[in-house]
Amino acid sequence: MFFVSLQPKDLKMEIKKSAFTLSAPTVSQCPKDNKVEYAFIGRSNVGKSSLINMLCNHKGLAKTSSTPGKTLLINHFIINDAWYLVDLPGYGFAKRSKTVQKQLQQIISGYILQREQLVNVFVLIDVRHEQQKIDREFVDWLGESSIPFTIVFTKADKLGPVKARQNAERWMKQLESGWEELPPYFITSSEKRMGRDEVLGYIEEINKSIEAR
Repeated sequence: MFFVSLQPKDLKMEIKKSAFTLSAPTVSQCPKDNKVEYAFIGRSNVGKSSLINMLCNHKGLAKTSSTPGKTLLINHFIINDAWYLVDLPGYGFAKRSKTVQKQLQQIISGYILQREQLVNVFVLIDVRHEQQKIDREFVDWLGESSIPFTIVFTKADKLGPVKARQNAERWMKQLESGWEELPPYFITSSEKRMGRDEVLGYIEEINKSIEAR
């Protein structure tokens, strides 16, 4: 596991190539090379596939669905032949059976805790809603497990820029009750392509810091 502590800057990244690589049911079946990986995860229906497609400027890269909870595997996408974007199963989809929920929990925790190539987890949060218990518990678990992560607020276009920023700031403020240092965060809209340069610039910054070692 790589550990990088950075704050977002104005670096730019151009994604020239993006392609699906494989879907793995367990961490042991993920790609065997040593390319760094950035994982994306959130509650079902948070807009994860749309965000991934927007970031990669590739409309059909991650499959979107009107039915939440469709991602059941660890999906790897190779970016610029240099690093992987990883689409993890969503958490908190109540219509799944307890058996499936437990299985997905094992897949998610197994990947996050064991994958040495993982450098950052992007946790997606729907900016329209108050802080949900399941999101807070997941974020706290990442912190307790010493996993580097960043919060990405989605669907900002549904509120407008002022209200979206207020909601995001309120959400982050609530973290202060249990955190000495707050994680970085971004406000995005897949519909408006908002936050794309900022998120990709952050990834580029981490990549450069790793290359410089």
